[in-house]
Amino acid sequence: MFEGKRILITGGTGSLGQALTKRLLKNDIESIRILSRNENKQVQMEEEFADKRLRFLIGDIRDLPRLTRAFEDVDIVFHAAALKHVPVIEYNPFEAIKTNIMGSQNVIDAALSQNVQIVVCIGTDKAVSPVNTYGATKLLMEKLFVTAMNYFNPKKYRTKFVALRYGNVLGSSGSVVPKFIEQIIADKKITITDPNMTRYSITMNEALDFIMDATQSASGGEIFIPKLLKAYSVEDLKTALEELLHPVGEEIISIRQGEKMHEALLNPDEMKYTWEVDNKFVVFDKIISKDEIKNLYPGIKKINLDHTVSSNFAEKMSIQEIKEKIIESKILDQYKKELKK
Repeated sequence: MFEGKRILITGGTGSLGQALTKRLLKNDIESIRILSRNENKQVQMEEEFADKRLRFLIGDIRDLPRLTRAFEDVDIVFHAAALKHVPVIEYNPFEAIKTNIMGSQNVIDAALSQNVQIVVCIGTDKAVSPVNTYGATKLLMEKLFVTAMNYFNPKKYRTKFVALRYGNVLGSSGSVVPKFIEQIIADKKITITDPNMTRYSITMNEALDFIMDATQSASGGEIFIPKLLKAYSVEDLKTALEELLHPVGEEIISIRQGEKMHEALLNPDEMKYTWEVDNKFVVFDKIISKDEIKNLYPGIKKINLDHTVSSNFAEKMSIQEIKEKIIESKILDQYKKELKK
């Protein structure tokens, strides 16, 4: 579905945006518009990619007129722009609301006005039963995208909206892996909030596979969630990194404000509206009938689980598996100069 398409990525200079751009450029697409606020990152990305199909647009998703102009003649939008650092957002909640919620509404309004074919928002497991402001803003983003399908009318608005939800990408900016690596390189003790804390593991390539698959299979109004994610404990992650680099020990610190012990991909209330097909969970708007769902997705079936889909119930990765994922992700390549010292 990507051949000959004009695509726009909000937050396109971020780690996910750049990885998604590389993946999409492997297709015979017409162009990709990179929309972001960071002028310097755009210049660096343009030089690194050196691809004539890329267009770089300075803009903020808070600015609806700018989005409306940027979305002209676009077929597919990937909405990845967000404020996402939990402690920063806890201290600046008003700004998170303007970007993550009002900015997402602007994306929807601009897409409708320009009749974009499909808009995909990138969510997070922190939106499930949120305990921090970041999770709450991303939950509302999901709600906005699901209910935006109420406008779907092929005679006037043809835009399909779909939400994706998964855990932190291993090694992405702001995640725990780069922080632990930097502490080891500096020969500082690794700061651990709780060794028994668990998180889902997904690599960038796995996230991209999921995004591409969900985009192609979406009918609109769904929340897609990867079904077979494994999890790791913070203690095992620390051990894996020390074995890959060198041991430095650990220091136990307090859990940060708004931080959970375990992350969930589905809560018990959502399970009533959740189905599974292939390698995905699909959460539908409760007003859709079972017959409609089965017509949309042949072979789909209702989930049958007796527990919350949470990282403490998920299959745990061994230390060796964590090491292999870190190597596969090439996270350490970013620190070659520091590691040679």
